[in-house]
Amino acid sequence: MLTFADRLNAQVADSAVGRWFRLEGSGHAREREGSRFMTDIRAGITTWAAMAYIISVNASIVSDSGGTCVCEAANNCATDPTYLQCVQEVKQDLITSTAAMSALASVLMGALANLPVGMAPGMGLNAYFTYSVVGYHGSGFITYQEALAAVFLEGWIFFILSLLGLRQWLARIMPQSLVLAVGAGIGLYIAFIGLTSGGLNVIGGDTTNLVGLGGCLESDWLDGLPYFCGTQVLRSPTTWLGIFTGGILTILLMLYRVKGSLLIGIFITSIISWPRNTSVTYFPHDAAGDQLFDFFKQVVTWHPLKHIGNALDYHYSNGKVWYALITFLYVDILDTTGTLYSMVKFAGLRDPVTLDFENSTIAYCVDAFSISMGALVGTSPVTAFIESATGIAEGGKTGITAIVTGLLFFVSVFFAPIFASIPPWATGGALVVVGSLMIRNVRDINWDYVGDAVPAFLTILFIPLSYNIAYGVIVGVFSYVIINGFVWIVSKISNNSIMPPNYDASEPWVIPPGGIVPTWIKILLNRNTRIVEESPSEYAFQVRQRHSNISVDTTSQDNPLTPGKLTFTYEK
Repeated sequence: MLTFADRLNAQVADSAVGRWFRLEGSGHAREREGSRFMTDIRAGITTWAAMAYIISVNASIVSDSGGTCVCEAANNCATDPTYLQCVQEVKQDLITSTAAMSALASVLMGALANLPVGMAPGMGLNAYFTYSVVGYHGSGFITYQEALAAVFLEGWIFFILSLLGLRQWLARIMPQSLVLAVGAGIGLYIAFIGLTSGGLNVIGGDTTNLVGLGGCLESDWLDGLPYFCGTQVLRSPTTWLGIFTGGILTILLMLYRVKGSLLIGIFITSIISWPRNTSVTYFPHDAAGDQLFDFFKQVVTWHPLKHIGNALDYHYSNGKVWYALITFLYVDILDTTGTLYSMVKFAGLRDPVTLDFENSTIAYCVDAFSISMGALVGTSPVTAFIESATGIAEGGKTGITAIVTGLLFFVSVFFAPIFASIPPWATGGALVVVGSLMIRNVRDINWDYVGDAVPAFLTILFIPLSYNIAYGVIVGVFSYVIINGFVWIVSKISNNSIMPPNYDASEPWVIPPGGIVPTWIKILLNRNTRIVEESPSEYAFQVRQRHSNISVDTTSQDNPLTPGKLTFTYEK
């Protein structure tokens, strides 16, 4: 018996919307098998539930840069009430900009690229932007405004590279072990941030070992050294609240595959932290706590950008800005490209031969445009989210999934007081869990050959220890080139007589087929040639037939009643 959902799925599939998104039953030549309108809506809601934590987490991380606030006190203004009040206002701004950019980017990705991939300011990229470039409370090598200008220009450079096909091609020629290692290293990096003062505060500073156990009360900090504990470690009630409700509870929910587990853990911890007369309150009875609580009580409001809107400083004559730009380019290529390729492969939309996917040029252009627009509203680079896998696992196969996710982010813009009142110990557990999900990449690294294993291991090691993603990437690439370049040179000189004993176990480095030129350029260069997307063997067959003045009429292939029938027409 047909249900309401079945009838609605059929009606939408038979409409212009169904044909645009290539729903099953739409009649499109490349309709996506198993795609349903209602399934994609459910998948979009699931993706939003898995991604919504980024609203508070991104605001918490990027606000650590201090934004446009000016620090004039010692210890990076870690205890300056005036500066910290300004930082809190920046965090509120970032709640709005994060939700707004997530909405815009996700809708564009779904509507234009037709991919079930949610977009938002990226984890890892926001940490690099904050802690490696701008620095904690502005202690880095360029200012927040200059960093935004670097991100803005990066987006437009990416846009040009995407149009020319260079971005896709560069990502495809990267050794796979290094690509996987970068993702794993970022996972460790994010987890470390979640364990430190930006999250659970389980890890603090140590005057002898650099890092040690944290979680002490503020009264037990060493003189002049915030978050450096003496002997009273792990005594903070908020630390234990975050561990149990934001960490262990979240893991148990994920264990039983409860949808939106990360979001549930964050909000349970936050709700417990909202009452004022408790030892774990986020609203203490002081000037800063009163300001936070007054904003929280509004619940639903429109919070305009006071500090970070169009705050770019186009100081491109500063060489350090170009250093930041180049590292942003490289890190973003690995981050966004790796995530997009992983998600489209999971959704079954990637070509196994060329390693490319449908609408890749459009997808990368949307990503690039979103990066630049995000800089205008004060946030770090926007990227595809690995949490999109939750929606894809729910059956999401088309851009409808991403559009639904984007619309829910738009609604979230008006709940800024709620998201701005989520304490760091509520998101710390989520960061650790996300890090554990990203570290799974190490399973697919080629550990059997030292030439692949050592560069990958160094990449994973250097990213969290240097607190810098770019340094880890540079170490990995240089070590890979030196080690494997030496092997290649020796093999050529010796005519392959001197080779490592287990060289056969090495990961082959090849340039994937398909070329560097994107489809739209091929169409412009071959206006009189019919461009048909097909496998390499079928393409070669078609070319051979053209050289023989034979054309193939494949219209009968679109008719399900005559599968596999080919009609040959000889040209005169």
